[in-house]
Amino acid sequence: MKRAWAAATALACCAVLTSCSGGFKGVYDLPLPGGADLGSHPYHVTVQFADVLDLVPQAAVKVGDVPVGRVETIRLGTDGWTAETVLDINGDVVLPAGATAALRQSSLLGEKFIELAAPTDGTAKATPVADGNRLKDGATIPQVRTNRNPEVEEVFGALSLLLNGGGIGQLQTINQELAKVMTGNEQQIRSFLSGVDTLTSNLDAHRGDITDALDGLNQLSVTLANRHTQISGALTDLTPGLQTLADQRTQLVAMLNSLDQLSGVAVDTITKSKDDLVADLNSLAPILQRLADAGDDLPNALQILPTFPFTDAVLPGIKGDYLNTFLSVTPASGVPLPPPGEGVPPGDGPPMPLPASGPVTTLPSGTPSVAGGNR
Repeated sequence: MKRAWAAATALACCAVLTSCSGGFKGVYDLPLPGGADLGSHPYHVTVQFADVLDLVPQAAVKVGDVPVGRVETIRLGTDGWTAETVLDINGDVVLPAGATAALRQSSLLGEKFIELAAPTDGTAKATPVADGNRLKDGATIPQVRTNRNPEVEEVFGALSLLLNGGGIGQLQTINQELAKVMTGNEQQIRSFLSGVDTLTSNLDAHRGDITDALDGLNQLSVTLANRHTQISGALTDLTPGLQTLADQRTQLVAMLNSLDQLSGVAVDTITKSKDDLVADLNSLAPILQRLADAGDDLPNALQILPTFPFTDAVLPGIKGDYLNTFLSVTPASGVPLPPPGEGVPPGDGPPMPLPASGPVTTLPSGTPSVAGGNR
C-alpha cells in the first residue's frame, strides 16, 4: 500500500514538473472536468463588459442554458476602464453577428457564467443566420450589447439605504399629515376630485380642438420663424418711433389731460343747451321740408342764377320776340283781389295793369293766381 502511494506521489510530481517545464502559469490553466465540448474547430470571440465582478477564467459560456464554450482569458480593455473577456466557443454553434452577452449567476451564491443570445428586437429570429451575418472567429461584442444582473450585495445595500433613513421611515409621518389634512375636509376634497374629473372629461372631449390649436400654434411658429428677417426689420424700424413717443411723453400726457377737460366742458355745454338745440332743430325742420319739396327746381335755378340778366340760351321759353311769363299775386290780409282786367287798388304806387286775357288759377294753398300773357 505504501508503495502504491509513493508511486502515485512520484507520478503527480512528474506531471507538475512537466507542466512547469512546458509553461504552466497557474491553476486556471488546468482544464476543468465536465466543461463544454469545444469540438475540433472552436472560434474565439471578445466580449467587452463594464464590470465582470468575480468572473474567473474557465467559467462556462452558455446559449439558452446549454454550455457551448468557456472563458479563456480576462483582461483590462485598451481604454483602461472596461474589462475584456475572450471566449472559446464550439464551432458548430451559430450565432448572429448582432448577438448580445450577459453576465449571469447560476444561483444565489453560485458561480458566474456568460450567456450569449440573439438580439432582443427579433430580427435574427425572423431572418435565418447566413454566413454573411453570423458571429465569426475574432469578432467583438461591444459594451453597448452587454449587461449584467445586480449582485445580491447591491440589492441588500439599496434595501438598507431605503430602510435606514430612507422613505420608509417617513411613511408614518406622511400618513399622519394626510390624515390631519383630510379630517373635516371630506366634502371639499370630494368636490375637488369631482371638479378634477369634470376637467379631465372636458379635456378628453376636446382632444380634437386642443390638437388643432396646437397644430395652428405650430404653423404660426413656423410662419414667424420663416419671417424672422421681416419681423426683425419691423422691430428695428419701430425703435425710432418708440423713442420719439418716449421723448414726447410729457406733451402727450398734457394733451390727454386737456382733452379730458375739454370733454367735460363739452358735455356740460350740451347738457345746458339741450332744450335750445332741440328747439332750433324743430324750427329747422319746415325749412328742410320745403327744400326737399323743391326737388330739382332749386339746383336748376342755381345753375342759371350766375347768368343774370338771363340770355336767350338760358331761358328756353323764349320764342322769337316774345317771352311767356307767369305771375302769382298773393293779396295782403283783408285786401280783396280785383277782378281780371282792372288795376290794383290805390296804394303807395301807381296802379299796375293786369292782363285782360288769361285764366285765373287756384294754387294748392287756396290762393288765386293770375297767369300772364305775352311780353
